[in-house]
Amino acid sequence: MKKTIVLYHGSEKIIEAPVFGEGKRNNDFGLGFYCTESEALAKEWAVSSLRSGFSNKYFLNTEYLKVLNLNSPDYTILNWIAVLLEHRLFSIKTPVARRARAYLIENFGVNVNAYDLITGYRADDSYFDYAESFINNGISVEQLSRAMRLGKLGEQVVIKSKFAFSKLKFEGFDVADKDTFYITRKARFDEANQLYIDMLEEEDDGLYIQDIMRGGIKNDDPRIPRNISE
Repeated sequence: MKKTIVLYHGSEKIIEAPVFGEGKRNNDFGLGFYCTESEALAKEWAVSSLRSGFSNKYFLNTEYLKVLNLNSPDYTILNWIAVLLEHRLFSIKTPVARRARAYLIENFGVNVNAYDLITGYRADDSYFDYAESFINNGISVEQLSRAMRLGKLGEQVVIKSKFAFSKLKFEGFDVADKDTFYITRKARFDEANQLYIDMLEEEDDGLYIQDIMRGGIKNDDPRIPRNISE
């Protein structure tokens, strides 16, 4: 990672001084300040069909920060899922899903609070649906890995520690117009969902969560896809 990176935070507000300890605890990676290195994505995330928003811009000095990149080859798709299961509210529809949650957290969990900065996929809308389908034994781990690339829904960078917050420098903002960016946001999700539906029509004999639990499969198993970044 570069010594200094540019980050954008999409919001309905202008945020000159992000506050450590504020926000929702049931976000993807727990409490933190959620950003992206893509200004266009930040603007998409800032708007709804009813309102415009703002893309807040920051410089972040990453020197001395302990960084967790969940999209690196050091981690598998199931590390990402396990982190989500610890923080997000999932629809646990079956006994398999209840066992899956416990198994994935125990065998694939990562202590995100040990890091200053985290990079990983943003489990919004489509991505969250894919994760739910996986833990409910609806899609295989190979299909889940492929689904995470659909529609290029984007990565997020999360500021976790008080030390990392202290190294953020506000550089201004730009207006995110709903008439422009809600359309591109919706088109991105619609594309991902259609590609996902098409993928489900294909035959798949891969590993499902029930197979993973029955086989006692761990994080070092070569059948679990790694490096989910493109």
